[in-house]
Amino acid sequence: MKTTGKSRTLKTSLMMAVFGSVAIGGLMMSPVGNRVADAKPIAVQAPVGAPMSFADLIDRVSPAVVSVQVTTEIEAPEQYGELFERFRNIPGFEDFMDRQGNGEGEGDEEGQGPAPREGRSLGSGFFISDTGYIVTNNHVVENASEVTVTLSNGDELEADIVGLDELTDLAVLKVKKPGKYPFVEFELEKAPRVGDWVVAVGNPFGLGGTATAGIVSASGREMNGSNYSNFIQIDASINRGNSGGPTFDLYGQVIGVNTAIYSPSGGSVGIGFAIESNVAKDITDRLIKDGKVTRGWLGVSIQSLSREMVEAQGLESEKGALVADVQVGSPAEKSGIERGDVILSVNGISVNDSRELTRLVGGLIAETKNDFKLIRDGKIKTIPVTIGIRPEDVNSAFNRGEDTEPDEKEAEKAPEGKEYQGVTVKPLGADEYEFFGLKTTEKGVFVLDVKRGSAFAEAGIAKGDALLEAQGTALNSSTDLANVVANAKAAGKKNILVAVRKGRATIFLPVDIEDLK
Repeated sequence: MKTTGKSRTLKTSLMMAVFGSVAIGGLMMSPVGNRVADAKPIAVQAPVGAPMSFADLIDRVSPAVVSVQVTTEIEAPEQYGELFERFRNIPGFEDFMDRQGNGEGEGDEEGQGPAPREGRSLGSGFFISDTGYIVTNNHVVENASEVTVTLSNGDELEADIVGLDELTDLAVLKVKKPGKYPFVEFELEKAPRVGDWVVAVGNPFGLGGTATAGIVSASGREMNGSNYSNFIQIDASINRGNSGGPTFDLYGQVIGVNTAIYSPSGGSVGIGFAIESNVAKDITDRLIKDGKVTRGWLGVSIQSLSREMVEAQGLESEKGALVADVQVGSPAEKSGIERGDVILSVNGISVNDSRELTRLVGGLIAETKNDFKLIRDGKIKTIPVTIGIRPEDVNSAFNRGEDTEPDEKEAEKAPEGKEYQGVTVKPLGADEYEFFGLKTTEKGVFVLDVKRGSAFAEAGIAKGDALLEAQGTALNSSTDLANVVANAKAAGKKNILVAVRKGRATIFLPVDIEDLK
């Protein structure tokens, strides 16, 4: 008898009922009346500190958070230019322009031009003392002609700027009205961990008293142009207007000052950055005391170490900061620190990378003597350095003349370049010394050409650079470079470290020599 599809299905069902269960694809199917007793849904017990609501926390800290309104003077643009000049002799034209507020008569008493316009911006801040000191961002209040803060109860108070620090983007205000104000404190003992809950309170888009929650997404973040701070990355929504506001932990302690977002659109995409509390506390204390931050200064340009640099130098680890250049007349030069030194510690505090050295030196008191432990030529040395005061323009002393292109006629008289493994060089001439801002006592070779795909091109060396030294050996010809490579290969090195002058800056670049002859 032929079995139909329906019959086969019925027979299978009957067999499952008779035998109680059947294995299908590795899963044991059991009848309803005989479930496996140990089967349980996946569940995770709520961790300690995970709140059912942030309401109590926000109620407690919100009175210490303020909205910051800033008025600035914006120089009025020259709106009419040549058009104004063409028509200014027409009778009655200047009177018309004056009435529009764009002519010379609407300006200052001397009639020097259009009056400045008022600009307005918004930010956030928070009280750190009951006497009325407020922390916010430098970029919120810089160039302010007037600052007003709005409290959580709606009161508006005028405030003075106590001090600004552009390098950490921090500022301190103080309300003019005497009184006792609710305040919060920085968390200084326990660093936030990735995954910890955080709450941000501030004034996004002018919507004061706004609270958002999230977690610490990452810690120790770096941001371009900021060597004096590490940043906490959070996913609690912060937007324009949140700048200067606090990020709290679950205990109501401030773990960071909101300062930036990463966003293609300008709005929150879940990536925000806050200045860590230890830095904020240190800087705000200095601003309250002195109105400014005076930083220590060493006078070097430095780099963090890479794996290739460590191999080339025969170092034990990537910890430390490599001195790429020493500023003329700087504390570093006077104390004997040299290009190529690797600084390991300052006053016994280990240096992990260049940013850490910058922060350590910036925290030193000017005119004090400090011990710098370093490696030079494979030997550890300790050098006492009397720290200076960081100048306004730290790059000025690296520039020892005007940038000028090498003279073509002089270049024709100079020796012809010689090639070595894809890089063509010649000794530095007078024009190159001036162009690179080098002392004539320094040696080096000028790069006339670099072949694409060569080891030197892959390292980042380009036509127009100067090669000053390699593996600590001063270079004066292509032969010097070839000898350095030969000696390094004989010593089993895979890379050599070359000091490269690009314009008025010197950097070290590792060059892979495994395929060089």
